[in-house]
Amino acid sequence: MLRELTRLAAQEGRATVRPGDLVRGTGLARSVVDRVVATLEQLGYVTLDGRDIGLAVRLMELGNAYLAASGLPAALGPFAERLADGLDESVSVAVPDGGGVRFVVQVTRRRTMSLAFRIGDLLPAERCSPGPLFAAEWSGADWAAWRARRAGDPLDTAFPAVPPRHRPDSGADFEARVKEAAHDGWATDDQLIEPGLVAVSVPVRDASGRIACAVNVVSHTSRHDVDSLRAAVLGPLGAEVPAMETALAAPRRRPAVLTASTASTASTASTASAASAASVASAASAASVASAAPVPWGVGAFGPAGSAPGAPSGGDDAGGGAGAAGTTPLGPAAGGGLPAADETRAESALGAPSSGPSAQPAGSGRTRSAAGAASAAVGGTSAVGEDPARMAKRELGAGFLQSLARGLAVLRALGGVEATSWGETRAVGGAGQGGGLGGGMTLTAVAEATGLARATARRSLLTLVELGYAEADGRTFRPLPRVLELGYAPLAELGFTDIAQPHMRELVRTVHESASLAVLDGGDIRYIARVPTVRIMSVNITIGTRFPAYATSMGRVLLAGLDADARAAHLADVRPRPLTRHTVTSVPELARVVERAAAEGHALVDQELEEGLRSLAVPVRDARGRVVAALNVATHAGRGTAESVRGELLPALRATAARIEDDLATASAHHALGAGERVGA
Repeated sequence: MLRELTRLAAQEGRATVRPGDLVRGTGLARSVVDRVVATLEQLGYVTLDGRDIGLAVRLMELGNAYLAASGLPAALGPFAERLADGLDESVSVAVPDGGGVRFVVQVTRRRTMSLAFRIGDLLPAERCSPGPLFAAEWSGADWAAWRARRAGDPLDTAFPAVPPRHRPDSGADFEARVKEAAHDGWATDDQLIEPGLVAVSVPVRDASGRIACAVNVVSHTSRHDVDSLRAAVLGPLGAEVPAMETALAAPRRRPAVLTASTASTASTASTASAASAASVASAASAASVASAAPVPWGVGAFGPAGSAPGAPSGGDDAGGGAGAAGTTPLGPAAGGGLPAADETRAESALGAPSSGPSAQPAGSGRTRSAAGAASAAVGGTSAVGEDPARMAKRELGAGFLQSLARGLAVLRALGGVEATSWGETRAVGGAGQGGGLGGGMTLTAVAEATGLARATARRSLLTLVELGYAEADGRTFRPLPRVLELGYAPLAELGFTDIAQPHMRELVRTVHESASLAVLDGGDIRYIARVPTVRIMSVNITIGTRFPAYATSMGRVLLAGLDADARAAHLADVRPRPLTRHTVTSVPELARVVERAAAEGHALVDQELEEGLRSLAVPVRDARGRVVAALNVATHAGRGTAESVRGELLPALRATAARIEDDLATASAHHALGAGERVGA
């Protein structure tokens, strides 16, 4: 389901789709589509606006789990930045993903002719410079899979990141390029993707000597031909590679993992983190649904013990426990999808009622209390050892697919790696899998992190392995780069305002007043996003409008967000003038007002900018806690007293700012925000 949403977004530029599009694209029954979409929406991974379904920023948590487990952005991102600055060209890092190449780090030089791929984009190995380097380590099975893919899709229509071919290609040239890359230690792309694009790649190896990834420099023929680009960049690339390999081999700090036993005593922040971890749970299973149409989605889809290639066996962490063995083999390897009659049985096996109210149709909406229940039950505090997905199932009923929640919780948990460096353990499946080195988690660790029983966690892990989203290596499991196909590339393009506006629209629907977002620009605020309300009398402001910061609620929370020295310097330059009879024009008084805004976390301005206009604002912070923007609601002064407006609007305003901050943290966890208004840079 998520793959189909991603495909439609990438190939057809569609931000939203209808349920019928997903039925046609996945081959799933409408009833299954409705239940999956309803569950994903409850967990925050898709958005519903009437019958329109879209990808939600929170879905990026899945890809972030892979990126965190791989360690590549953290280890190699600084090198890519330095190379891009020194060469004045776009630099990326790519990993092998089956017969393709997937980008995991991207540093772009911003020009009119922009050259960049999105993190998560997948390219055919034969049409890019990293491909020959990775193919030099392919096994016979990898080459056979590549040839089968080429035969089935000779025009590369399955790769939305590249233009389709006009005619099939024999592939002989690629095999020759692979031999050259193996000999030379570098590879080039001379306009293979599209006219005008040239690139050079060099391999970066792990501690065992195998290629872990490739670093690529991309340019345009208006600046370089492929020979001049190679001459310009091979030296600097070669000089950086040893340090990159050292960085990959260095011990990595193990991320903290929130377990079921610690959830009940966690702080509010930890609770929110756990909630987002479990939300992820529901989406990966949905992606598994679409990975091979049609694919079973219920608990019966999780194959029997030992059914997945490379699955661990034996030992304390091998799986065991009640229910681990004897599971009906209904996974993809067993063939076919889950018949409609078996959907109920699959849910019944998880403790759900075998009959009852049908699931809410996709697009029918849901109550805010149901959304809160899903978020809290799946990721909030719970009794030690209690399955969070089962709690959500009890709260939300038959429309909530706890099998989705469990599967994606496991995928999200794999971001908490245990191994300390790249190359400590070997990848399973040969070079064709790739990108999954860098440690993993044991079954016990996954069960503790998700609150699932070991047998349940094991079935989820085996399914993820079989579907290509994870790999098993002895006692450990790790996510693979294929996880990035679940919406990551189109969501990685979103800018700050793209992320904020859906939440602002929800705020306006809730409070029935206009909402705006602004940044500090010198002594003014500048509006960067706005959602108006529909009223006979409303506040009319457009994007780009500027107002003096001292006389606005957003200006005061933005000033309150500055450090003491910057705030003092700003106020020292201010020459307030009375815009209305209510405007604060005394600089000492203005300083006290700003300090109060800093202490209270909001600012209310009552008719200081314009007679009859009252506004309330709160700060919006980035992942590092810096105030990067202000969010406000503007209303007419006749609505009530200032204190009544504060009491009615402030809770909703703060909740909206918190949701924007959560999405900003998710979207920028491993890379800068996409195109659009940038804040906090």
